[in-house]
Amino acid sequence: MTKYENQIPTSAGMSIKSLTSILRDSLRKNVERRPSGSIPVERYSHPITSEASKHPQVTWFGHSAFLLEIEAHRLLFDPMLGERPSPVSWAGTKRFSRELPMQPEDFPELDAIVISHDHYDHLDVSSIRRLKNKTKRFIVPLGVRKRLIKWGVPADQITEHQWGDEFTFKGLTFACTPARHFSGRGLLDRDSTLWCSWAIIGEETKVFFSGDSGYGPHFKEIGSKYGPFDLTLMECGQYDKRWSNIHMMPEETVQAHLDVGGELLIPIHWGAFTLAYHAWNEPAERVTRAARTAHVRIATPKIGETVVVNAQGITTRPWWR
Repeated sequence: MTKYENQIPTSAGMSIKSLTSILRDSLRKNVERRPSGSIPVERYSHPITSEASKHPQVTWFGHSAFLLEIEAHRLLFDPMLGERPSPVSWAGTKRFSRELPMQPEDFPELDAIVISHDHYDHLDVSSIRRLKNKTKRFIVPLGVRKRLIKWGVPADQITEHQWGDEFTFKGLTFACTPARHFSGRGLLDRDSTLWCSWAIIGEETKVFFSGDSGYGPHFKEIGSKYGPFDLTLMECGQYDKRWSNIHMMPEETVQAHLDVGGELLIPIHWGAFTLAYHAWNEPAERVTRAARTAHVRIATPKIGETVVVNAQGITTRPWWR
């Protein structure tokens, strides 16, 4: 079986000492790991029959799922729209919001669905099955194709890519770029598929999506080759010092944004599920504080709220408080 590796040595932090402290933290009751009530969700209101916006804009669906409209194209990233990021529907952490901005069946026609890696909180079988007729192109890292085929996606609609691949699709340039993470959906398939980040380059707009990643030198390398970027969507959440090699801390999220030459930062990978031991809203507090210190332009939309990248009034309200 093929095994993929990170560019630099990367430990997941699962030593006996770490596992013991994780068990201790799982029993703590003084951290609000889930919101005490419902969180605000805006209904996605774009008419299904309308063309995608020519002005770059992004709508966040919680965690790392977002819809990017760029130069009249619609791209949906890591569409985990199910209730639980789990191998079974009846166990595991449950989504914070009681509703989605829009159900998968109600999405407009998509130019492509783009995947960063195969973990359950990024690649959800129920979401793929409900979305597969909304697009004729799936763009994925190496090894993920077989999973989509198993779930009913036609093989000729899937393209697989490795780090360093560049290709053009409908006038946009895609670059499959490195991340510092791991993959797998079971006990026996760890690192059997590739994980990645993505750069999307149009005639007027450049966007970077970090995927899941620990901080590392790859961000500066990506920025040097493909930046600067008008927009970055950066992982921020589900972190812990014990596994910071594979998930950035919020302050590192801001530094990674600077490394790639980002203009506007939207922090993602939070606001939907409890997958770590920090308070559910801590990522937003820490990343906005770090962004202010570094003079970084940041947007913190509610789930379902659309951010127009070049607009003057970018959403920065602390809706999570």
